[in-house]
Amino acid sequence: MVSLSTWCRYIAHKLEYSISISWKSYKGGQISDREVGDVVWKNLFQGKLTYLHWNKGGEMAPTIGEQGGTLLVRKLPAADPTRVFVGDVVVLKDPEESDNYLVRRLAAVEGYEMGSTDEKDEPFVLEKDQCWVLSDNETLKPTQANDSRIFGPVPMSDIVGRVIYCLRTAVDHGRVQNSHFSMRKDTPVLEIELDVDEMARRHKT
Repeated sequence: MVSLSTWCRYIAHKLEYSISISWKSYKGGQISDREVGDVVWKNLFQGKLTYLHWNKGGEMAPTIGEQGGTLLVRKLPAADPTRVFVGDVVVLKDPEESDNYLVRRLAAVEGYEMGSTDEKDEPFVLEKDQCWVLSDNETLKPTQANDSRIFGPVPMSDIVGRVIYCLRTAVDHGRVQNSHFSMRKDTPVLEIELDVDEMARRHKT
């Protein structure tokens, strides 16, 4: 049974998301000022804050299984340092294949100084709206991990969601370890929208 306080926090998150998405569509010229209110209410009452995403490959093991996993992803209206944090597992556009998406852990954001184990590489500071993402699988070489060590910094705007739950198999599933702040924010969303049975039905074996 979901508590009233959880429902209130969930509705607050939905309202914030609905307003952000509607404003983004308005600023992009996709809807008129008359339609803003209708879109806000439609997203608030009909939309969800999550979607399911299938991830394949072992780059994020052990967080996600070597054979892949079905992920519950929280939608982000915009990825900025107030909505996504270092330590979060995120879904982002593949810098090398625009039709593909990667799942990686956010390791650094704008202002961070990045060093290298190779003395020939000069340290550099991530610029505004840039971030650095890494694979969780420490057994892989950088070339196998396919992360920022290969393709460099990526725009924060390429992040489309945060992974909050992973189903590796029907009996092996659980919450994904993100930053403390994100996990606290995502708790009411998980309590309302998590449906393990649905994830299991959609799971690819």
